[in-house]
Amino acid sequence: MSMRRGVLTIIVALLGALFLASPTATAAGGVTCPPGSTPIKGSCVITVDPGGGGGGGGGTTPVDNPGAGGGSQECRNASGEVVPCQTEHGYWNGSCYDRDVSSEYPADDPIWGGRSEGVIVRTTCPSVGGNAVVNHWEASAPGATGPSPRELADRAVAAMDFQAGQIATAPPPLSVQPDSMAIVGIPVWLWVGDPGESTTGPITRSASGGGTTVTATGTLDRIVYTMGDGGQVTCTGPGTPYRTEYGDRTSPDCGYTYTKTSAGKAGEAHTITATSYWTVEWAGGGQTGTIPLEFTRTEQLRVGELQVLLTTP
Repeated sequence: MSMRRGVLTIIVALLGALFLASPTATAAGGVTCPPGSTPIKGSCVITVDPGGGGGGGGGTTPVDNPGAGGGSQECRNASGEVVPCQTEHGYWNGSCYDRDVSSEYPADDPIWGGRSEGVIVRTTCPSVGGNAVVNHWEASAPGATGPSPRELADRAVAAMDFQAGQIATAPPPLSVQPDSMAIVGIPVWLWVGDPGESTTGPITRSASGGGTTVTATGTLDRIVYTMGDGGQVTCTGPGTPYRTEYGDRTSPDCGYTYTKTSAGKAGEAHTITATSYWTVEWAGGGQTGTIPLEFTRTEQLRVGELQVLLTTP
């Protein structure tokens, strides 16, 4: 019996769900550090002192503050409320209280980092239910002279509340659509699903203390996506959100095309890691500087391939 040309049947049942509108935002993945600390790589370390009372609230947006120096002065927290310029916790720095606790730490304590100069400062930040406390090294003791311009720059950075942006993809990641699947050879779109000051910038904040004001501006330089299959893509902006009318076109500014499936990977999915690189430029008190920051977030995306069946009548 002669063979007739096989009929190519392409299994495309999954394609209808491949490209959807922007996914619903998930829980924020950023970390907020106490004022006065820099959230490098999205993390910080604090301890909580349950004693001492809550004190006056205070947010993360600094306000003008003449510092803890002598003369006629008035200190305020971020809510605009007047607070004592000096308490048992030390001098008000615009957001928290600083006190020299060097005598509590021997010279060989790791907190000194091998330094023989400087002081150990205990920063106490009033918060609901207690005080957030962190001990750290500083070049000079806190006092009426106020914080250094770099210290003010760090406070301005802390007020920026940087977060790793939500990874949005088309097809959507598994956290948004558990049955989603990308297809080998069909472009995947990438973009930041929650664009804003703290995720895509630019963002500007100021911090004041001791008669000095420092203004800092954070700019997103790039986002590097590692796609889980050994490839990566660098995007210089937040990317373009996908719309259904775009079909299987390639993203104009941030996308990737898989050449192999995610079969055999953990969860049968590729892990996408997005690392956002920022540069914060600051100026004030006769000084300028830059602070590099980076924040990381992950998502999972399943990748399959079209199956071609040859059938004969």
